[in-house]
Amino acid sequence: MIDIKRKEDCCGCNACGDVCAHEAITFKTDNEGFWYPEVDKEKCVDCGLCEKVCPVIHADELKKNDFEKPECFAGIHKNLEVRFDSTSGGMFTALAESMYKNGGYVGGAIYDDNFGVKFFISNKKEDLPKLRSSKYLQSNSEGMYKEIKDLLRKGEKVLICGLPCQIAALKGFLRKEYENLITVDLICRYINSPMAYRKYLDALEEEYGSKIVYIKAKNKELGWRKLTHKTVFANGKTYYGTYEVDKFMKASMRLNCLSRPSCYECKFKDFPRYGDITIGDYWTHKKNELDDDTGTSIILINSEKGQDYFSEVKKKLKSISVPFEEILPGNPALLKPLPKSSVSRDEFFDRIKRENFFHVVDDMAGEEKLSFKTKFKNVLRVILAEKRYSQCRIKPLWQFIKLNFLHPAVHSNILERKVIYTTPYCVFEISKKASILLGGSLTFGRSVFKGSKLETRIRMQDGAQLITGGDYAFGYGSDIEIFKDAVLESKGGPSTNMNTTIICQSKIVIGKEVAIGRDVTLRDNNGGHLISINGYRNALPIIIGDHCWLTQSVTVMSGVKIGDGTIISAGTLVNASFPARCVVGGFPAQVTHRDVYWKM
Repeated sequence: MIDIKRKEDCCGCNACGDVCAHEAITFKTDNEGFWYPEVDKEKCVDCGLCEKVCPVIHADELKKNDFEKPECFAGIHKNLEVRFDSTSGGMFTALAESMYKNGGYVGGAIYDDNFGVKFFISNKKEDLPKLRSSKYLQSNSEGMYKEIKDLLRKGEKVLICGLPCQIAALKGFLRKEYENLITVDLICRYINSPMAYRKYLDALEEEYGSKIVYIKAKNKELGWRKLTHKTVFANGKTYYGTYEVDKFMKASMRLNCLSRPSCYECKFKDFPRYGDITIGDYWTHKKNELDDDTGTSIILINSEKGQDYFSEVKKKLKSISVPFEEILPGNPALLKPLPKSSVSRDEFFDRIKRENFFHVVDDMAGEEKLSFKTKFKNVLRVILAEKRYSQCRIKPLWQFIKLNFLHPAVHSNILERKVIYTTPYCVFEISKKASILLGGSLTFGRSVFKGSKLETRIRMQDGAQLITGGDYAFGYGSDIEIFKDAVLESKGGPSTNMNTTIICQSKIVIGKEVAIGRDVTLRDNNGGHLISINGYRNALPIIIGDHCWLTQSVTVMSGVKIGDGTIISAGTLVNASFPARCVVGGFPAQVTHRDVYWKM
């Protein structure tokens, strides 16, 4: 009879429940939202099958495979759309497509209607999108093992992708090899609490005032390495939570407090692996021809069966062989478990039941204080960057000193790398009663041509505000005017290209990661001219959502709101508002495509 005395000794695989013929085992969730088996002693006949299938008890004897050290490859799917929609390089999709083509079944984790995670298996290729990509929380696998065994006994071909503990549990449950089964285990760092994730989603819904309709972990629109958690709401708003700012990532990766207790003593690390094939992210400092920041998969071939199967799918990939030793530094989760939590788990889980998830994380994480080493590095980076931008010329160097250390309008902090970088041929006319609030570095006149003499200008009147939420840059030849009491806000990079014109009399908000092309104009006013029209207002705010792309020669007029992720085609005059995730073009401007996404 299974008897869990230490939570660290249960990985929550659900195999014991599936093997019990008397239905004596049910699963109850604890204070942290993780499920553990409970045995009904009246139904239990003490047959011992639950103990025989437990992967934790039998981890060592189940850790057998053909290859002690795997064959290693880095690979990307040839289909760019697939790569965009995948967590890494699209390796799982390639494996699944081959199984579907042969009439087989593919199983893995999917979201349920409440964005919990559960096991799912089918032989329908149209189900692949919901199986694809990581979910980063524990999946409910009740019924998984019985369903797989039934399919295998019927002679069906099956491909199963899961965590190493789940694949180990499957091997123990089946108790024999099946030639018609391909197992794929993931490089797993940890699994998070479903309850904590739901509290995180509740906090997002509260902040955005709308229900969540779509979630994508490790979304690639801002680049693969940003580890962006994309969330779309019913009201059309979109949240792009990069690893630097996302509260769930902060709790799971910095505080290490969301994982199942067994993850801190994980018995399923190291080699040989449990699956025929292992897949994950190809994290390495060594560049290769496959890496374009849209995701690259690492593929470990652990068995002869896996080797044969991989040879079938290679035609769908661009792949290169990599040395075994090269994959280890970037994937420590292959070898060692998660470090212990840096905060009290009891306190954390107790508080998130009563308080806002974001507030709890921020409070328990505390204020991040910069070390002397970090401050020193920041100062050095600022000096080197300004040396590069100024080209060691006296005028821009003096402007740098004057703006960052002498001008009352500029709120800079060199220790935090919150400074204004100046380049040659910049003209500053900034009122002492204006305000520049820096959330990162701000560069004026950035150019790829060192010899360019194109002038960059900024003018700010009394009460004018320029606010940045992160690093930002105005391209060379830009003309920026912020009138009295007006506000120009950028929520953070990337930047504008050359010859950007911004005329701000009311308010202009540029969202996070907005790409602004050459010769773009943002104008929230009509130049102060009086027009006798009923209801006429000279100035109305411009609001540009996160991750938008304003291509060359776009003009955005007053009162316009552009939804998150929208692309404005070259030469478009935007004088009306447009929703999220669409392509806008033509004259007059109109939606040409919907439900688009793009990578920076």
